[in-house]
Order: sequence, then C-alpha cells, then structure tokens
Amino acid sequence: MKTNFDFLMPSVNFFGPGVIAKIGERAQMLNMHHPLIVTDKFLQGVANGPVAQTLASLDAAGITYAVYNAVEPNPKVRNIQAAKALYLAEHCDSIITVGGGSAHDTGKGTGIILTNGDDITALAGIETLTAALPPLMAVNTTAGTGSELTRHCVITNEATHLKFVVVSWRNIPLVSFNDPALQLDVPAKLTAATGMDAYVQAIEPYVSLNRNPITDAQCLQAIRLIEKHLRPAVANGHDLVARTGMVEAEMLAGMAFNNADLGYVHAMAHQLGGQYDAPHGVCCALLLPIVEQYNLLACPDRFASLALAMGENTAGLTTREAAELAIRHMRQMAQDVGIPASIKALGAKPVDFPLMAENALKDGNAFSNPRKGTKEELIALFQAAYDAE
Repeated sequence: MKTNFDFLMPSVNFFGPGVIAKIGERAQMLNMHHPLIVTDKFLQGVANGPVAQTLASLDAAGITYAVYNAVEPNPKVRNIQAAKALYLAEHCDSIITVGGGSAHDTGKGTGIILTNGDDITALAGIETLTAALPPLMAVNTTAGTGSELTRHCVITNEATHLKFVVVSWRNIPLVSFNDPALQLDVPAKLTAATGMDAYVQAIEPYVSLNRNPITDAQCLQAIRLIEKHLRPAVANGHDLVARTGMVEAEMLAGMAFNNADLGYVHAMAHQLGGQYDAPHGVCCALLLPIVEQYNLLACPDRFASLALAMGENTAGLTTREAAELAIRHMRQMAQDVGIPASIKALGAKPVDFPLMAENALKDGNAFSNPRKGTKEELIALFQAAYDAE
C-alpha cells in the first residue's frame, strides 16, 4: 500500500445546489482509484440520497470503491479501527466521507491511524501528526460542525468515555462539497443541534485569544446568517433559501475557528459528549450562555459587538449592558429552536463534574479561551448548566 501522501495542496470547497455531481471529476483529478466511502447505514439507505449520488458520480467517472457504513454519533476508536481494517482489506487508496461531523471525524481518524500509528489516543493535541493522511474528500450533509473543511478530528475513547481532539493541518480534506439540496430532509432536531454548533463556532472564535480581523469578519457574518436562517430551517426543512444560508454560515464559522480556535464551550462539551454519548451541538448550546457569561469579564466590548450582529438594539446602552444582552440572546436562540434548558436532559450527573472539569482544561480548545479558569470554576460552570431552568 502506498502511504507517502505528504504533499501540500490547498483545500477546495465547492458550495451550492448540485455541486455533488463534481465528486467523480475531482476524485479523478486526485488520482483516487479505489476510495473508501465512510458513512452511516441511514444515509446509505436513502433512495437518491447523498451516498447514492456520491456513488453515482464515482460510477460515471469509472472509479471503484468500498463502503464503510458503520459510523456512529460521537465516533469511537472502534469505528476508526474497523474502517482501517476494511480500507486495508479492500486495498483502498483514499477516503471520501459522506455525512455530518461524525462521518468526517471517522474518516479523518481512519486516515490518521493509517499513516501515523494505530493508537490515536496518543496523538491527542495540536500538530502531533508527522505524516499526511491518504487523500481525503468530504461530502457534507449537515449545516453545523464545519468538519468538512477544518483541521479538527474529534474521537471518543469508549474505554474511558473521554472525547479528545487531534488538531492538524494534515486533517483538512483536500476537497469539500456543501450541497444544500442534500439537507432538505434533515430532521428539525438535528437541524437545530447542528445549527447551534455552527452558532457556537461563530461566537467562540470571536472572543478567542487567537482571533484576528479576518476571523472576526467571518464570525460576524456567520452570526448574521444564522440569526436570519436557523429558525426558518428548523421550522421548514424544505426551505432551500434557509438551508443555503445555513451552509454559508457553517462554512464561514468553520473557516473562522480553523484559524482562531474555540474555547471552554467546546472543551466542556467534549466532556459531556464523551461521558454521556450526547449530541455535540446540544452540549454546546446548553453550555454557551453559561460559559460566555463567565467569559464576559475578559472582553465585554467583544460581546457588545456580538449583540449588534445578533440584531439587538444597543443604542443608549453601556458596554456591559450590551454585552449582557448578547448572553440573553444566546439563551433565547437555543430556546427558539427547541434545545432543552439543562444538561440534566443529557443524563449529566454532578458526581462526574470534577473529572470532566479536569479533562476540559486539558482539551485542545481550552487554551484559546479568553478567561483562564481553574478546575473549581469549571466544576461550577457545569453545575450552573445543570441547575439551569
């Protein structure tokens, strides 16, 4: 098996209704002769759905493939090990992911252990990879995670219930496809959860220690788009205008956090997701107002600017008053799209909070949070999210 994939190629992001038809053409350009398709059983079973359209495009291009269809929510180490085994058994030479963040993370994780060693848990952290992944393309079917174009790979160690992140430029798919027409039948609850993930991924980089003027612009535009389109997309999934606006927003948010990084919301959400196998976007939404209230002390002016982007009238308000308005608006957005009030709904237990707080501070997303916290403070944040009504 050829494993020398270490070349630097800019990422190409195709966006818009119908772009899925370009998959076969791009696979040919990347010399993909026999890719492993990484997806889940549900998507593979949808008539003329994303997987069927992906395979049809590859068939038209004369490209053969194998299919791994056992992707799980919050993908586990066992998933990437099984996908690697199939990749090797089928003599694959590349990977194409079809789905949301779980599919993309599974594909990235598979690529990582194909070329960087079988123990992915030892690679948790930032820029730990020393070899490139096999050629990777991503077909995205949800407007939320941004995983189809970012350097983050999030995997759950099922033995420890710890969700960890491998962050590396080597993880970025060479080509991504965001076709909003593929998302028209996404259920309202999933639309809300992934949409709130995009919302958080637009907010956290804006207050991140690693922010810059370019990521600021991406964040603010993503927030404006989400404010305009998330509620309609949840209310009517067949609203193509709303779906398109959400895809635009999640791509902008992904580009922003790819460069400015995230913060404690994601660091803590990974602990909730790993411990209770809970939906990532819901975890993020429940923690967002709690964590950002805590962060407000560090940069109230940034939160005042967020309030404006969210559509609030801040005329005549002090900076602190405008900043507090942004926090209230975050809560209202979550409520509007049907997110529960408390992490109790996820099965959270206070007895787990000390270990979760300790692990959150080690998470790769924690280091760019604008306010530096202690274990005790993060325990208190988990508790506040638990007590919320």
